[in-house]
Parts: sequence; structure tokens; C-alpha cells
Amino acid sequence: MANFLYLFRGGNMAGMSPQEQEANMKKWGAWMGQLSSAGQFKSGDPLGQAGKVVTGTKKTITDGPFGETKDVVGGYLIVTAPNLDAAVEAARGCPIFERDGSVEVREVQEMRM
Repeated sequence: MANFLYLFRGGNMAGMSPQEQEANMKKWGAWMGQLSSAGQFKSGDPLGQAGKVVTGTKKTITDGPFGETKDVVGGYLIVTAPNLDAAVEAARGCPIFERDGSVEVREVQEMRM
């Protein structure tokens, strides 16, 4: 089994009532529970909105990340799957798609030292 990173973009909950937000979070909990029951969930968390970006050879620091809401990474999961296709299939159950968000699925490469 390999490890895969799910990067969640978009799916903004702005404009949702507290009840809608709670219902949405229950869907996330159910989906992550399914991944856990299948032995696929390893870890994951939402990301805070504030941050800094360090760039280039001069290591310039700017406030960020900034971008269109649909492009901002809002969280991540690490899951296990036998291959990329299986990881993508598991990602299809993510509730972010109901809010027009996206999931980037990337295999985590082991660094051998």
C-alpha cells in the first residue's frame, strides 16, 4: 500500500447557515469514518486561513497564501491505497464536490536517506 495526499481546494462554506455548516461537517465526518473503517485514513486536518509565503533565493516573506477562493488549499488528508486509481476512487466520496471544490490526489514519495 502506498500513501497518498489529498489536497482540498475551494468548497468554501461562506454564506452557509450554522445548521448547514454542521450538516456539511457531519458529511465530512462520515466520509472520513468510511476511510478509517476501510483502513485507509492515516491523518489529516483543516488549515488555518492565515499564513506566510517564503519565496526565492532571497527568502522574501510575504503574507499569504492569497488567491482565488477556489485555489486556496483548505486542508489535507493522508490516506493509503494500493495505487493512484484506487486513491482517486476513494476521493470521489468527498463532500467538497457538493460545494464545487476539488481534491488533488498525489502519491507521497518516500525519501530514502
